[in-house]
Amino acid sequence: MVGSWSIEARSGARSADKSIQPAPEGRGFTGVTGLFRAYARHRVRQLEAQPPAQTQERQLLSIVNKAAGTRFGRDHGFDRIASVADYQARVPLRVYDDFWNAYWKDAFPHLDNVTWPGLVEYFAVSSGTSTGNLKYIPCTKAMVRSNYKAASDVLVHHLVNRPRSRMLSGKTFVFGGSTDLVEQAPGVYSGDMSGIAAKHRAWWARPFYFPPKGETRFVEWEDKMAYLGPRSLEQDIRAMTGGCNWLLLFFEHLATMRPDLGERIVDFYPEMEILVHGGVSLAPYRQRFEELLEGSHAEMRETYPASEAFVAVADRGPGEGLRMVLDHGVFYEFVPLEELASPNPTRHWVGNLEPGIDYAIVVSSCAGLWSYIIGDVVRFVDASTPRLLVTGRTAYYLTTFGEHVTGELLESSLIASAKAQGLNISEFSVGTEVFEEKGGLGRHVHVIEFREGLLNPKQIEAMTESVDRTLAERNEDYRERRAVAGGILPPVIVAAAPGAFNNWMKSRGKLGGQNKVPRVIGDWTTFDDLLRFVESYNATTRAAGKGPDGTAAA
Repeated sequence: MVGSWSIEARSGARSADKSIQPAPEGRGFTGVTGLFRAYARHRVRQLEAQPPAQTQERQLLSIVNKAAGTRFGRDHGFDRIASVADYQARVPLRVYDDFWNAYWKDAFPHLDNVTWPGLVEYFAVSSGTSTGNLKYIPCTKAMVRSNYKAASDVLVHHLVNRPRSRMLSGKTFVFGGSTDLVEQAPGVYSGDMSGIAAKHRAWWARPFYFPPKGETRFVEWEDKMAYLGPRSLEQDIRAMTGGCNWLLLFFEHLATMRPDLGERIVDFYPEMEILVHGGVSLAPYRQRFEELLEGSHAEMRETYPASEAFVAVADRGPGEGLRMVLDHGVFYEFVPLEELASPNPTRHWVGNLEPGIDYAIVVSSCAGLWSYIIGDVVRFVDASTPRLLVTGRTAYYLTTFGEHVTGELLESSLIASAKAQGLNISEFSVGTEVFEEKGGLGRHVHVIEFREGLLNPKQIEAMTESVDRTLAERNEDYRERRAVAGGILPPVIVAAAPGAFNNWMKSRGKLGGQNKVPRVIGDWTTFDDLLRFVESYNATTRAAGKGPDGTAAA
């Protein structure tokens, strides 16, 4: 297979259920498909000829010129910027709070000519993964068009990979957050990015999407699954988009709701061609998706959409990186992760980035974000195209004791340790526990939900030793601090009963949508809440007489 991350089936897909009728391939379908195929060919030629550095500098100067008359543009001398170097000299790096306090708070929700010309009509509501604090990210109409252009590249790469694709003869199931927007002021709305996108979906494209307008306003994720699940089975679903963790939860819900059909994706949607996922690492869920995709001809394609910008799309195989979208009104900078906290960090861009370095990604965009640190960490596998891997979050960085363990290293070490013990991880979070009475000594506490259920003491001991050993083998700083008396105490593993993390997220009002299970929790109050919840949930599971996998004991 060419140009995609896929989990290919080992046997043929079953024939479509007679009750599920594909959309007719009439003149409308043929015309739209022909247009998309022509656009895909044009877009691929455009991408092949695109010079990355020149393209990015043009994007920067274009948005700087448009915003020169805004309050932010005047404050930073946008009218005197003629190069990337000029821009970086005039515009410092900022995080959300810097923008909120200096530019947005007093005017919110009526941001008119503040950081982008005209009135900002939308705000994408994003909750901090680690802190849970709400953020209102400006989303202009120019940004909506930018996101649409980047999202179109998903279809472009799919059509290149599948020249005989019949995806548009069915529907795309958009399994996102609520599309119900809140009116913050006359003509100004806030809500989930999927809601903003749905509001601007072209009229001709609406028949290709499921669910229809008016059936996507559910706030509670369980209500959404209960309502959309049976209705989706009546549709000819050819594509599906969503976070892989919530897609997995949905497929498990379908299997429970309709045990007569089976539990594989091909049993529910026999003509499925593509699962588009992003925002959450697939690694902890990879094996489960391999099982679910058995017998299907569907592929998985990763994307990198953030509330601040749609950054990249997979166009090649696993480990080959996601191709950045460089020509849609967004300029990117990259700060080496180890320099992020320094007073004068190095600011790379497409013109001088290097492969193999963990960078904090920085965005300037047609939404009025300027050198904005979005909190993600990326690493380039190809600097010339360029292609990147999303390796974590800036907050997913364990360094309380000087151990410098990245989120990617932590995740890969836990998965490898579990595999060595014959176990599979469903979800996990890690926090740091510090003991003042021991002179500031502390340890890592790993809360892990295993597919196998609650472990016995010997399994926990073996897993703990494996995690400790694996991290020491892969990280010199961790190894050194584990070896000295004043370093890090041995880690602790808390096994959570199946369903614990989803129920914890539900208790916090964060089940589904764009919410993510935080992999590293730096705030002790939040982490202590997780520990207490897991303790109570485990006790309830045991009291209910359930077996180690969370099901009723025989």
